[in-house]
Amino acid sequence: MTAPTATAAPARATGVPVPSSARRPALDWRIRFAALSLIWGFSFLLIKVGTEAYAPFQVTLGRLLSGTAVLAVAMVVRRERLPRTARTWGHLAVAAFFLNALPFSLFAYSELTIPSTLAGICNATSPLWGMALSLVALSEDRPTRRRVAGLGLGFLGVLTVLGAWQGFSGLDFSGTAMALLASLSYPIGWIYVRRTLAGSGSSALALTGSQLFLGTVQIALVTPLFTSVPDGFPLLPTLAVVSLGALGTGLAVLMQYSLVEEVGPTTAQMVTYFIPVIATAAGVALLGEQLTWNTPVGALIVLAGAALTQSRARKPNPRPLSPTHRTTAPEPEPLAPSDH
Repeated sequence: MTAPTATAAPARATGVPVPSSARRPALDWRIRFAALSLIWGFSFLLIKVGTEAYAPFQVTLGRLLSGTAVLAVAMVVRRERLPRTARTWGHLAVAAFFLNALPFSLFAYSELTIPSTLAGICNATSPLWGMALSLVALSEDRPTRRRVAGLGLGFLGVLTVLGAWQGFSGLDFSGTAMALLASLSYPIGWIYVRRTLAGSGSSALALTGSQLFLGTVQIALVTPLFTSVPDGFPLLPTLAVVSLGALGTGLAVLMQYSLVEEVGPTTAQMVTYFIPVIATAAGVALLGEQLTWNTPVGALIVLAGAALTQSRARKPNPRPLSPTHRTTAPEPEPLAPSDH
């Protein structure tokens, strides 16, 4: 589920140029794409299982610890250097709050009272929030009629999921609101990262690993104030929390890096649209959660709207430059691991 995925779609990132001689991964990108969809789709089920034995802040802390450990190992193997300036660390602390500590905690709290299926669908509204915020915060991100229509369609889908015509009866308002606020937190963090950390000089992996570490510190400071030491460590919830972090927050970020490098950010971020489908299927099949007709129908409308908000008019292909006039490739921006 989020995070530093800095993207608009819940897992968005900018491209990283890869030398033509780069070694291709052993697994086809489609297999890794499917695996990433499954990992992020099952995140909401794992949160639900984790909260059966642990407080929400404890679930978030275990998740961030496991995810940070995976990225720390990757950084050591790749000999990545940590950011060196206090300014960068300060910006990363803010990004860690909006992209990790806050949304991870809100989703964990929300699933105390709402199904994991609803949480997964709420997560799919991140591109809609991102579109709405970008109209205000990013002057270069001009709206088009298609994207504005997608925004309206997406929020119509949200009202359908929530059963607005029934007066939201049978819906836990606080839990749903927390899930939607978690989804809003991601684009706030993405916009902040885009404005402050682009061109920082550090690699995307180093920035993301450092960001997760700072998010872990933030939650570690808060957790003792609101929770007590668990009475025990039951196997299934503990495995769920560790898997949520190691797979959904650590390994998934590394998989997303490789996809962005191989097929580009546009194709890689399409994983976003499979997450609520998988989350819904997992919740119904494995947790026995109930669905009414408006939930899947509304989810499809949300995804259609989100897809429209990410569409952009095609630009004419520029004439090829001669070797003497080619410019160097831009520096990659950090990924923002999300809850997806």
